[in-house]
Amino acid sequence: MDNVTVFDHPMITHKLTHLRDKNTGSKQFRDLVSEISMLMAYEVTRDLKLEEVEIETPMEKTKSKVLAGKKIAIIPILRAGLGMVDGMLNILPAAKVGHIGLYRDPETLEPVEYYCKLPSDIADRDILVLDPMLATGGSASAAIQYLKNKGAKTIKLVNIIAAPEGVKLIHDAHPDVPIFVAGLDEKLNNHGYILPGLGDAGDRLFGTK
Repeated sequence: MDNVTVFDHPMITHKLTHLRDKNTGSKQFRDLVSEISMLMAYEVTRDLKLEEVEIETPMEKTKSKVLAGKKIAIIPILRAGLGMVDGMLNILPAAKVGHIGLYRDPETLEPVEYYCKLPSDIADRDILVLDPMLATGGSASAAIQYLKNKGAKTIKLVNIIAAPEGVKLIHDAHPDVPIFVAGLDEKLNNHGYILPGLGDAGDRLFGTK
């Protein structure tokens, strides 16, 4: 689909393989999620605008370019999205961080909101919604809609792995929202988990069952 960017950088592919491995422990899993997120941040921010400024080097005055001042908000979907925040902040240290808490009802697979805290100027910011897994797409779609209801205009969805079903749902519900993924997987199973996937990202991040 034309709204999806799938990363093919060798370092991301290498780290994603270890992330998928069931023998990877929580500490290494957290490190890998953070590292992959940091690497993804370079491409996700490729279209940030620049402006020319005049500086003085130790040798002479010169003109060069800096970011044009557009403000960014990083919005992880709790709880697994928290694992991606530090990696993004390594590249975008001035970004503000909000949080949206959603969980998937195990019976209906529909998202249920339980927490939301956003920067007060969310409507003026470019927003990166973070969630390691894009499975059914219901939670991400609900989070995006909530942000739009708060006035958000420019939103990108950043996932480590995604299923085609989730990508299609976001594309249909929010065709204006580009999706960035490290891996596009095969399908969902009958329980709404991504195959081949990596299991439950939240459980693997935080050592829970």
